[in-house]
Amino acid sequence: MVFKRLLGSLGVGGPTVDTVLDPGAALPGGPLSGQVHLKGGNADFDIEHITLELIARVEAEHEEGESEGGIAFERFTVAGGFRLAEGEERAVPFTVTLPWETPVTELYGQPLGIVLGVRTELSVAGAKDKGDLDPLSVRPLPVQEAILQALGQLGFGFKSADLEYGRIHGTGQTLPFYQEIELTPAAQYAHAVNEIEVTFLAHPGGVEVVLEADKRGGLLSGGHDVLTRFTVGHQDVRDWNTEVDGWVRQLVEHRAAHTAHVGYGHADPYGGHHHVEHHDGHRSGPGMGTAVAAGAAGLAVGVAGGMVAAEVVDEIGDAFEDDDEGGEDEG
Repeated sequence: MVFKRLLGSLGVGGPTVDTVLDPGAALPGGPLSGQVHLKGGNADFDIEHITLELIARVEAEHEEGESEGGIAFERFTVAGGFRLAEGEERAVPFTVTLPWETPVTELYGQPLGIVLGVRTELSVAGAKDKGDLDPLSVRPLPVQEAILQALGQLGFGFKSADLEYGRIHGTGQTLPFYQEIELTPAAQYAHAVNEIEVTFLAHPGGVEVVLEADKRGGLLSGGHDVLTRFTVGHQDVRDWNTEVDGWVRQLVEHRAAHTAHVGYGHADPYGGHHHVEHHDGHRSGPGMGTAVAAGAAGLAVGVAGGMVAAEVVDEIGDAFEDDDEGGEDEG
């Protein structure tokens, strides 16, 4: 999909810019390619730089409640230092590398309700103009998909997904926000937990998998949620159903053992397992608001009563319209 916008800061007759991403979903840590199409205005213009911003819609908690807004989490200058002649049409190809922690927006081709976009900034003769957003689709890394598939085969169902502003302490998180994928519990754990939340923090050497259980009877007091973290390699080959079931069992056991005390556990050389504390609060995101059963193929994503792909695309232009500098309301 192509978004067009006249450079308002230059007035009528200025250049126009369209950014077209190559088709298909990208991977975290992988390449993002496309072309920036320029069309000259009614005079020659000096193009100082063309910059792409990656934008995410992120939720934030503060004393007054919750809010959401756009945050720029990466910038790439892809061209600049040339003159665009009157009426000239020029295509600028680009290939950039996404951050490893880029959130996942779809699973098995179905949208998760996460809104990401690529915004084009054109600097012309000292004036800067930020164009409209081109929606960005990101699919899971193979090891992330294997873990989600195992959760589905174990009986967990997709509930919702959101992006939360803040950091998970004790992890290698680099972005100022993280993604939570909320799952309904499998039958064998329904007596112990209301939901399981999964966060993936990918890096060049592998992925940190952070699990949180919403214990029946309420969260732990004091605003500290015990999280359980495991580290896996990108090329790891394991019996993922057995591995992930063991993770969940440990999480449930540790939650039960920490009803009165929150602390750090010891490292497990095999699983890379640690306890970490989460001080940024907990909330359920809007997501799709629907729980679905998981089939033999893995975690199923439902859209009934929720947000479908077209609505995600339509929404992206409005999600950040008040975002002037790519920041969010930090409260």
